[in-house]
Amino acid sequence: MDQRADKPTGVFRNLDWWTVAIYIALLAFGWMSVCGASYSYGDTDIFSLSSRSGMQIVWIGTSIVLAMVLLLLDYRIYDTFGYVIYGALLVLLFLTIFNPHEIKGSRSWLVLGPLRLQPAEFAKFATALAVAQIMNVYGFDIRRWKDFALVCGAVMLPMLFIVLQKETGSALVYLAFFLMFYREGMPGGILFTGFAMVVYFVVGVKFESVPLLETSTSVGRFVVMLLVQIFTAGLVIAYSHERQRIVRITGAILGITLAGLLVSRFVIDFDVVILQMLLTAVLVGFLVYEGLRTRLRTYYITALFAIGSVAFFSGADYMLNNMLQPHQRVRINVLLGLEEDPAGAGYNVHQSEIAIGSGGLWGKGFLNGTQTKLKFVPEQDTDFIFCTVGEEQGFVGSSVVLLLFLALILRLVVLAERQPFRFGRVYGYCVVSIFLFHVFINVGMVLGLTPVIGIPLPFFSYGGSSLWGFTLLLFIFLRIDAGGAGYRRA
Repeated sequence: MDQRADKPTGVFRNLDWWTVAIYIALLAFGWMSVCGASYSYGDTDIFSLSSRSGMQIVWIGTSIVLAMVLLLLDYRIYDTFGYVIYGALLVLLFLTIFNPHEIKGSRSWLVLGPLRLQPAEFAKFATALAVAQIMNVYGFDIRRWKDFALVCGAVMLPMLFIVLQKETGSALVYLAFFLMFYREGMPGGILFTGFAMVVYFVVGVKFESVPLLETSTSVGRFVVMLLVQIFTAGLVIAYSHERQRIVRITGAILGITLAGLLVSRFVIDFDVVILQMLLTAVLVGFLVYEGLRTRLRTYYITALFAIGSVAFFSGADYMLNNMLQPHQRVRINVLLGLEEDPAGAGYNVHQSEIAIGSGGLWGKGFLNGTQTKLKFVPEQDTDFIFCTVGEEQGFVGSSVVLLLFLALILRLVVLAERQPFRFGRVYGYCVVSIFLFHVFINVGMVLGLTPVIGIPLPFFSYGGSSLWGFTLLLFIFLRIDAGGAGYRRA
């Protein structure tokens, strides 16, 4: 190992300056966007600390100082004290649940005089450190259920505390850790199960009340049950050797379903979904029988997938109407096209789309946006900051920003892959997953492609907690990468 990597000069020599350059560029674009979103006609001093653009300079300056401090620390403290940092943030998250200060319906903010901090933003890097430390233990294998349950618990615990703070959007960010789990060997079937659940929910809820071929069968329920059967058969084909038999059985099931649909349409009307449920039960029975015959867990797991899929879809309507908050339910209905509410739940997205569209190819120019200057877009300097980029910088400027984020994510993937130890690689992929989730969901909700869940755009959204949190995530990884340079050369 090169001991010089632990010294300040060694750190800066081994620092990945490409990532730092992208970070600085994103900070600059972010400040311009906050300035454009918060600027009002007639303002004379955009650098005043009484303005949001002036305060954002303070947050940027303190973030750069924080980054320098992180780089000067010994990188081994992150591996050594990962559990301690995680435990401290868990205590802080738990105490925040009982916070008397409620801001916009959420108890996730700690108010310390003029300063407001959101512990959930800092819990991301703490959780990433703890997960990396758990997975760095000798003999850890994420394919073992015991080990998988351990890291899932480490992710779900802060997620639970954040949900209890009524900050669902920030809690959903922790699902990004499953992308890292997949990279580290988690069976693809688990990731596919999550994808399937989303498809069931969207298709089932959106087309629940649409009749199929003028029968009493719901299009949504029919298609979901069809997908359950196809997905189940696909998993068996992918993970077992009984491909010909399962293809024949699936073909028979689909043939019987088609025959039932024709009978329902032309002979006697009945709910074909009932027939599909019976056929799915037969498929599950076959999988259990094959599991007993071959003693392969694959069949049992696939049978559980089918049962879980049916149970999830059967409860989807209940979850939508009884477990979600009214405003969350309305947002989902608007996104799925079940409701038109341009003046209510859909107002933010509608105005954001107008702002982005008005920017055209080249944009209206810095501080020249009309939608943002007249404050038509709520939360336009926080959750909906990207609409300012679209209006003032146009399609070209928006593309540059997205390309910068893409360059950052790809560069972080390269750095993660070159780590000499599993701790650094796992932490690196945690950072990649969190950034990817934030960018995809934030930009998607501004464009009306994903639900509005209220998460910031990294380095763009106004506020110190968000900026510090992302800086911590990034520069801890850069310090770990610089510290491992000596091992890579050995």
